[in-house]
Amino acid sequence: MAMLRALAVMAMLFSATAVRGEIVRVPLPDGTALRAELLLPAAGTPPRAPVIALHGCAGIGVEARPLRLPARERDWAGRLLAEGHAVLFPDSFGSRALPAACGTPGHPAPPATVRRDDALAAAAWAASQPWAPAGGVVLLGWSHGGSTVLAAAEAAPPGLIRAAIAFYPGCGPATFPRGRPLPSVPLLLLLGEADDWTRPAPCQRLAEAARDRVEMHLLAGARHGFDAADTTVRTRNLPNGSTVSTGGDPASRAASIAHVAAFLARHAGPAPNR
Repeated sequence: MAMLRALAVMAMLFSATAVRGEIVRVPLPDGTALRAELLLPAAGTPPRAPVIALHGCAGIGVEARPLRLPARERDWAGRLLAEGHAVLFPDSFGSRALPAACGTPGHPAPPATVRRDDALAAAAWAASQPWAPAGGVVLLGWSHGGSTVLAAAEAAPPGLIRAAIAFYPGCGPATFPRGRPLPSVPLLLLLGEADDWTRPAPCQRLAEAARDRVEMHLLAGARHGFDAADTTVRTRNLPNGSTVSTGGDPASRAASIAHVAAFLARHAGPAPNR
């Protein structure tokens, strides 16, 4: 526990200021140009595995200018950059002129198909860049993007994905009608005990089925979006008729930062000297 607190304090000190951002376009097999925001760490930082960061159901809108990544994504990007990870944010919705997917049945870009393929294409593009160390990329995603992480990690060809991190994903039959995917790479699952949007029980069952590859943390009292700095609890009425709550939780946020830092230290360390 003392080590966990120390890691959290260290991680919280990292700047959330992103540097060297640019819009890139990742080609997809169907001809779609997947827009993405690429953030590169400061020159001279020892390179670590690139991170493909997958947005939630609200989307991300990478072509807004000036760039305004959502606060949660901006916060995590700064932390990852400080540790030497290039960060790529693919925009699955804006690239196709699609609306948000929150609570929308039948959305055209679901995690298990369209967004899975976007994540794999973005991973392959990042892995091929001259600034990417060998050994594959890390997938990281929140909610709808967390579900995408699970689908992509299960479907990835060997060597492309070295590890995966999913914040409060959906693991139930609505997301994966053909059964829960079992990851083939180390997976970190961060779940909120009080999450009433993507309830943790199905993900707990996934973790139980793949204990050799899945590290799961169920954070006490945490709602959906617990890693946000904003602790305001908000209630949302979704198009599917459900009512859900979101809000950051300081203790769960600090714990998740520490868990991610420790997981990346084990699975996405500095690249060997070339």
